[in-house]
Amino acid sequence: MPSPESPSSAVTLDTVNAVDTPGPKNALDRFFLISRRGSTVAQEIRGGLATFLAMSYIIVLNPLVLSGPDANGDTLGIARVAAVTALVAGLSTIAMGVWARHPFALAAGLGVNALVAITVATTTGITWPAVMGLVVIAGLVMVLLVATGFRQAVFNAVPDALKTAIVVGIGLFIALIGLVNSGFIRRVPDAAGTTVPVGLGTGGELEGWPVLVFVVGLLVTAVLVVRKTRGAILIGIVVATVLANILEAVFHIGPSVDEAGNANPTGWSLVAPSFPEWAAPDLSLVGQADLLGAFTQVGPLMALLLVFAILLSVFFDAMGTSVGLAREAGNVTKDGDIPHLNRVLMVDALAVSGGGGASGSANQIFVESGTGIGEGARTGFASVVTGVLFLLAMFLTPLIYLVPFEAVAPALVVVGFMMATQVVQIDWADWGAALPAFLTFILMPFTYSIANGIGAGMIAYAVIRTAQGRAKDVHPLLWVVAAAFVVYFGMGVFRGLLGV
Repeated sequence: MPSPESPSSAVTLDTVNAVDTPGPKNALDRFFLISRRGSTVAQEIRGGLATFLAMSYIIVLNPLVLSGPDANGDTLGIARVAAVTALVAGLSTIAMGVWARHPFALAAGLGVNALVAITVATTTGITWPAVMGLVVIAGLVMVLLVATGFRQAVFNAVPDALKTAIVVGIGLFIALIGLVNSGFIRRVPDAAGTTVPVGLGTGGELEGWPVLVFVVGLLVTAVLVVRKTRGAILIGIVVATVLANILEAVFHIGPSVDEAGNANPTGWSLVAPSFPEWAAPDLSLVGQADLLGAFTQVGPLMALLLVFAILLSVFFDAMGTSVGLAREAGNVTKDGDIPHLNRVLMVDALAVSGGGGASGSANQIFVESGTGIGEGARTGFASVVTGVLFLLAMFLTPLIYLVPFEAVAPALVVVGFMMATQVVQIDWADWGAALPAFLTFILMPFTYSIANGIGAGMIAYAVIRTAQGRAKDVHPLLWVVAAAFVVYFGMGVFRGLLGV
């Protein structure tokens, strides 16, 4: 069942425009098509705020992911990365709202920043400026692909079953993010006799006050959504945040890992609710990327392989996420087209280069934008609200620490449910399409990657349709993409064969 303020999976821009919607009230309404998309300014503000609260953890988490030393022993600096993370997220999200006019927010992508961090940690001789230069190059290649229409052509070549599976997969993915990062589900430590990768809580039991905050927030949000309460998701976040701050003040719970590196299994997953001292943002990392550094440090072949890995990841993450979010918001036509899709993809491509140029890693459309959409966001005005809040966060960083991840995780689970309801649109009688769709949406959460799910689904679709004697149903571009994913998935093998 969809959100009380979100359209059902059958609602599109065509059906919304067909009803007697009120005319624009003012220039703001006219520019962002607020009334035309069945929204209000208040609804957009609530949605923008909800998206920001769901994404704000990236300002804390991204610096931790990128905290390691490079080949020279240099680090980017946690405070500096936090500042550029908020800066680029704010600017790119505002650009998405004003130019593409969709309620999609962008920030440093977790999959790419992990890839970047691993590259620096495991590749001998590469430095932070050099690897960020590779991110910039990947983004510039994406800009070229968007400008030539290739990226949108690939989008159009994807079968409807896989497009629907992408929506469902993203829903399952963000629900898993919420469950894992809240501590309700935890990774099981590697040990003799371990047969499962994840389990309930700690040792099969729910322990700690942070998990209680998540459970209370989830129940409150679920009840409010089912009762069709206006502002249900935002109210759930606020209730959970207030409870979290009260519990921290009374019991001094602390984070799951303290400053000395000691583990606290019953602590807050990322940061403990607090109000630290104010500090001016340090933007000295902007412009520090070295475009050609990696080519001299590790050689042209290795540098190109790394660019390819970054490019393929960000290329399909954005495509999949935009499909899922646009469908959830009802911002698609009856033919499944997304208005201004090329603008969406161009902003995303520029954000990849912008993130690399600021040394904050590639910025991408965030699946957490679904939180704002679930709260009622339908237009780019919500993105402007989110973007402005990110820019303010550079100067008001202490406020970010008041909202622990456990308080926003319930929203991710509920929004994941909303998106997963579209699974009924897949024709399960057509196994040639249904099986690739199934692989698409299960591999997104199981591999913690949208791109991996899309890649597996496309390869399976091309192979199965051909085996059915229906190769003509496979668009030529889909074969190109499937081949690219074969290379992507076999990157380790190719590196070994090439001796790099």
